[in-house]
Amino acid sequence: MFDTLSDRLAATFKNLRGKGRLSEADIDATAREIRIALLEADVALPVVRAFIKQVKERATGAEVSQALNPAQQVVKIVNEELVGILGGETRRLRFAKNPPTVIMLAGLQGAGKTTLAGKLGRWLTSQGHAPLLVACDLQRPNAVNQLSVVAERAGVAIFAPEPGNGVGDPVKVAEDSVVHARDKQHDVVIVDTAGRLGIDEELMRQAADIRDAVRPDEVLFVVDAMIGQDAVTTAEAFQDGVGFDGVVLSKLDGDARGGAALSVAQVTGKQVMFASNGEKLDDFDAFHPDRMASRILGMGDMLTLIEKAEQTFDQQEAEKMAAKLAKGPKEFTLDDFLAQMEQVRKMGSISKLLGMMPGMGQMKDQINNIDERDVDRTAAIIKSMTPGERAEPTLINGSRRARIARGSGVDVSAVKNLVERFFEARKMMSKMAQGGGMPGMPGMPGMPGAGGGRKKGKQQKKAKGKRQSGNPMKRKQDEQAAAQRRAEGGQSGAFGLPGAGEGAGDFELPQEFKNMLPPK
Repeated sequence: MFDTLSDRLAATFKNLRGKGRLSEADIDATAREIRIALLEADVALPVVRAFIKQVKERATGAEVSQALNPAQQVVKIVNEELVGILGGETRRLRFAKNPPTVIMLAGLQGAGKTTLAGKLGRWLTSQGHAPLLVACDLQRPNAVNQLSVVAERAGVAIFAPEPGNGVGDPVKVAEDSVVHARDKQHDVVIVDTAGRLGIDEELMRQAADIRDAVRPDEVLFVVDAMIGQDAVTTAEAFQDGVGFDGVVLSKLDGDARGGAALSVAQVTGKQVMFASNGEKLDDFDAFHPDRMASRILGMGDMLTLIEKAEQTFDQQEAEKMAAKLAKGPKEFTLDDFLAQMEQVRKMGSISKLLGMMPGMGQMKDQINNIDERDVDRTAAIIKSMTPGERAEPTLINGSRRARIARGSGVDVSAVKNLVERFFEARKMMSKMAQGGGMPGMPGMPGMPGAGGGRKKGKQQKKAKGKRQSGNPMKRKQDEQAAAQRRAEGGQSGAFGLPGAGEGAGDFELPQEFKNMLPPK
């Protein structure tokens, strides 16, 4: 959704690189480009004005003029201001002191409330709660049936005493659901309310009646992130008519311009709490303003990637795999390779996972062209092998490759390429597990075998330092002289660099750093 905005901002910041000092004209040109990028992304005009004003004020101050790298400082300022308009800190759900916690979903028809109810229920279940979905949309045809299907897929209980399709009292259903939740020991109640194609009096009255009947702990306004400025207008109308505590953005995976996401928190004063970015029930998570700003600026989202990995990968299995790799490359088989690949697949779309990595914004076209079915083809090839071939791929000769290709429905070349890639991957993973790091790079300190790739039989030489005298009297004189020099010259500067004291006259900045400093 934010691809166009990200590309425009990246091009703007690229023009600043290599400049040791930013003039007022540079800052004005940068602010103008950022303003155009935000307006093209359909961000509300008042939000754009406030954002640009704040960025210019900070960029023209000492914060940038005295920075070692002014261009990076401007990116830092834009990042911080983006976090601000996206809501600042992450807003968490408020749970009732005495269960059940009642969460009411409100919004227009088509915003995705019913599907989002299932996603929220599944997410709460993963957090250790026992949610109950309540079907209070009794107007829309098949709305109750849809919620029942979603609840079953999500593995969440549902309360739907009325058939819907115009039959039943939604206010009474909402009231009865709280009693039912207490009896069945559900600690969270998610009320799915009816929507309309547009704001009208009947919609507001019904939503207000349900709110007054169940007194929800959280009223979440569900907004379609693809409808642009209408999202802000609708949010303001709901804020005045019913009131809400937080915003949920749906359809963030769409190709619209995304201005709603950047505007709604600033305009309404209510933070975005959750975001839905796909059709699957797992494509849902808490909204983190700092991570979203990082994605928009092309800096990736490693924290979310790590969280997904922690939720998907089994810790004991990971430790077993690491121990196996540390023993040697031959211990890692194609069965292990398939198991690891399937674990990664459980984390979600490969394209989305790669998009969370820093620096991948420059490879959008390649990432978008990734065929997710390649993982299935690779799995089919491995499963077409015998147990012996998976354990020892060196057995796979020409005739075996032909048999495997027929069994998996691929070309012989695909089988050959897979085996070759497996050998390379196994070698690299084994090297990393043993502390060798990436090929051509030294191992990480503290890892087994870490030693910068030194050869066997050769001992690493100790770094030479200033030799101390073997004579105690002479050594004491040297120490006293060094202490006196430190007292006369002062202490070292920041980061251990010589200050005005010992060695200060010999210290000089490298030419590369001098080029980045503003002229005197």
